[in-house]
Amino acid sequence: MTQQKATNITWHHGQINQADREKLLGQKGVTVWFTGLSGSGKSTVVREVEHILYERGHLAYVLDGDNIRHGLNKNLGFSPEDRNENIRRIGEVAHLFTDAGLITLTAFISPYRADRDQARALAKEGEFIEVYVNCPLEVCEQRDPKGLFKKARAGQIKEFTGISAPYEPPENPEITVNTAEQTVTQSALIVISYLEAQGIIPKNNNHKTPDNPYSVDEEELINKRLTDLGYM
Repeated sequence: MTQQKATNITWHHGQINQADREKLLGQKGVTVWFTGLSGSGKSTVVREVEHILYERGHLAYVLDGDNIRHGLNKNLGFSPEDRNENIRRIGEVAHLFTDAGLITLTAFISPYRADRDQARALAKEGEFIEVYVNCPLEVCEQRDPKGLFKKARAGQIKEFTGISAPYEPPENPEITVNTAEQTVTQSALIVISYLEAQGIIPKNNNHKTPDNPYSVDEEELINKRLTDLGYM
C-alpha cells in the first residue's frame, strides 16, 4: 500500500462538481477497465469502443498500457512491484477522468486481482466497469502482434504474463468478451450496449447511416446476447 508522505495538505472543493460536468457532456463519468493477456485484443476493442462513442457524440479517452509507459510510467518496469505501481497510478488517473465526466477506457494487462480491486475501490458504485477480454493463451500466442510471446518463450523477456508471470482473471467482471469467437465490432457493441443499459449513455435508436454504421438490428442481436449473459 502506498503511504501518504505529504503533510499539511487540504482537499479543495470547487463550485462545479461531477454531476455538473456530466450534465454538460450528456453522459455519466465512468471507468471501463479492460483486462486480459497480451494479444487478447484489449487495445483493438477499446479503440473501437472509443470510435463508436465519438460517432455518437460522447467524450471518451483511452489510457493504453504501452502509451502510458512512454510518459507517466516511463520509470516503471515489469516486476510485480512496478506492475502494482503502474496500475495504482492508472487507477488514480482514471478516477480523476471519471470525476471530470469522461468515459475513461483503460487497456492494461493488469494481471493481479488485488491491483484491479484497488482501482475499483477508488470509484463510486457503478462507476467502475471491469471488462474481461477473454482469449485463450494459445490464440494470443498465435497472434503475437508484437512478437513478445516468441521472445518470452526464448527467455529474452523475463516476467512475461502468461508465460513466466501469472495472470489472475477476473472472478466477477461486469462484462466478458471472447475475442477468439467474436469480431472486434461485436465485442465493442457488447460494451456499448452495457453502457446504454446502465444509463451511462442514452440508447441509440437510429438506423444505419453513413455517420452511424451500427444498425438497430445489429444492436438488438447484441442486446439479446447481453440478456442471455445476464447483463440486462
